[in-house]
Amino acid sequence: MRVGFTKLHGLGNDFLVVDTRALAADVAATLQDPATVRWLCDRQFGVGGDGVLALSAPRTTGAVATMRVLNADGSEAEMCGNGIRCVAKFLRDRDPALGDRLVIDTGAGPLACGVALAADGTVAAVTVAMGRPRLTRGEVPATGPADERWIDGAIAIPGDPAGERRLTAVSMGNPHAVVFVDDAATVHALARQVGPALETHAAFPKKTNAEFAAMTGPATIALGVWERGCGITLACGTGACATAVAACLTGRATAGQPITVHLPGGPLVITVAADYGDVAMQGPAALAFVGEVDLTDRARAARPA
Repeated sequence: MRVGFTKLHGLGNDFLVVDTRALAADVAATLQDPATVRWLCDRQFGVGGDGVLALSAPRTTGAVATMRVLNADGSEAEMCGNGIRCVAKFLRDRDPALGDRLVIDTGAGPLACGVALAADGTVAAVTVAMGRPRLTRGEVPATGPADERWIDGAIAIPGDPAGERRLTAVSMGNPHAVVFVDDAATVHALARQVGPALETHAAFPKKTNAEFAAMTGPATIALGVWERGCGITLACGTGACATAVAACLTGRATAGQPITVHLPGGPLVITVAADYGDVAMQGPAALAFVGEVDLTDRARAARPA
């Protein structure tokens, strides 16, 4: 059974978008099976990607589709900031009649996406209204009193030579643990070295994305991210949003003003509403290529156990 996919990326954070709306139920299920996802995302034995974005019929009135986020390890995430920009581009490029504003259902609820077009009429950039950041431990979720916020609080991370760090926990529909450091040159190394232990820290019952950040100006941040279920990626949209929120909460940046977050794949512009009622994310989405996979080959082609 041959099935088409479209590979897109947001600042190098790359995804295979599969539209299941016209597929038979068994084929759609196979595409979303964890073993199939791991094979598709394998960069040597499969297509390669940070995840699979499976589209299905919308759940809410006014939405155009539902996005399911499947990480490279086969696990599911509630939301993906770079992913939703890629999905908005995929849908709008296929159907210009959708206009310049699309609502997409996600595990974090319906989110509105505004598109900006290139000269050829395709989507070049997307601004997403990411919704209200969740700030209590119960919402993140993190251990401790459910109605308490974890802002610049102490944490010891196993294997971390620093011994203790200060952490701010934020959910953008998915959990984030943001650690600010003084030296911007260290954020990517820390994400790689300390991120895995922070992802699985006992303080986060559903695991967490791990962000290591440094302020490089009053409205600029250097960011390294270890993504839950993916590992190191070139960019993380929800991570950039959570980090901007954490910067505002800790007095490092100002809510209501654009904040540029610099990731290895490039910058995202994040604006945290002054009342913390919404977070706007602006960034590019780009087509890599279109292809087909034969699902009957997946067992033979998969990486040996």
